[in-house]
Amino acid sequence: MDGKRILLIIGGGIAAYKIPALIRLFKREGAAVTPVLTRAGAQFTTPMTVSVLAGEAVHEDLFDISNEAEIGHIALTRNADLVVVAPATADMMAKMANGLADDLASTLLLASNKKVLVAPAMNVRMWLHPATQRNLAQLKADGILTVGPDRGEMACGEFGAGRMSEPEEILEAARGLLGEAPRSAGLLRLTPEIRVATGPLSGKHVIVTSGPTHEPIDPVRYIANRSSGAQGTAIAAALRDLGARVSFVTGPATVPPPEGVDVIGVETAQAMRDAVAAALPADAAVMAAAVADWRVENASQSKIKKDGMGNFPVLSFAENPDILAWVSQLTEGRPQLVVGFAAETDDVVAHATAKRLRKQADWIVANDVSPATGIMGGTENAVTVIRDDGATEWPRMAKDAVARRLADEIAKALA
Repeated sequence: MDGKRILLIIGGGIAAYKIPALIRLFKREGAAVTPVLTRAGAQFTTPMTVSVLAGEAVHEDLFDISNEAEIGHIALTRNADLVVVAPATADMMAKMANGLADDLASTLLLASNKKVLVAPAMNVRMWLHPATQRNLAQLKADGILTVGPDRGEMACGEFGAGRMSEPEEILEAARGLLGEAPRSAGLLRLTPEIRVATGPLSGKHVIVTSGPTHEPIDPVRYIANRSSGAQGTAIAAALRDLGARVSFVTGPATVPPPEGVDVIGVETAQAMRDAVAAALPADAAVMAAAVADWRVENASQSKIKKDGMGNFPVLSFAENPDILAWVSQLTEGRPQLVVGFAAETDDVVAHATAKRLRKQADWIVANDVSPATGIMGGTENAVTVIRDDGATEWPRMAKDAVARRLADEIAKALA
């Protein structure tokens, strides 16, 4: 990055505390950093700190007469080799997606003809909101590249996707966009627009759901199932390896998500349905998640306490959205191929065949998860793939092998 100029736009989020470290990394690589601080960003890091570390004046005001006498906001974008937005807040992403220009930062972005890298950072619910996901899809369609967000604990105490990527990850993404090889591949977690394998699924977009859902009873208790998310994770990785752009919608799994895919962390069935809706359109959808059929309709907002009198809380249940049926029965924007999963404990093929017809899925991948098989939570799977032309039983094999074979079949179907 020696001699390159980074235009760094700093948004207003708690993740701005990472910006000094990011500036140091850029400078250490030999890049010059021109900082732009939004009004909200200045609430989380100071102009003095940013200026001292960057070694340049901080730009804050669109109507700075000393700069704008020479149309400074145009010059800033033209002199840059790369524009980095970190943290990219929900508000900033909304402005970018809709072409708004009401301050210096948004005006620079609208006037820029350079590559733009955004590092989203926000509360998990803001990240998963359909409006944010629509804006994200529009930014990607416009050629904006993203790194992150990561999953983890939020400043507000919630857990999920929305944490800004670490400075080292942002640096590696910037190096890639500037045509330089990454120094630390182990630190690199990029969205597929930056790092995509070539293969038979190149140019295809596949949505994969995975893991369990957690349906709250109260703030500390929930209803779940025994799904680890291992099979769905393996499928996402296998599709990625064949060149697909993968939107990976995962519940609270016990296995980490694969690298090189768009990870969208959710908790409840409704949130998973909303995330799938936001990820559409897609060429294929693989619904591998173990979605809870019901949710607690009268979930308590505070912890339910024992009363010491032997009385038990009465839980009222409501049916969750049927994501597989909804995707399969879309009249507009239905994926070319919809693959569902059926985890059964008896009459596996009969139940799975009926499920495929009832939900109008193209394929159902059925497996026997009765306790004797050891499949639920294990490393192996034995599946039967049910299609319109009948059922094909696969031998028992590692879940990674199942994933690779299924990805190959999907590639053939989409060819």
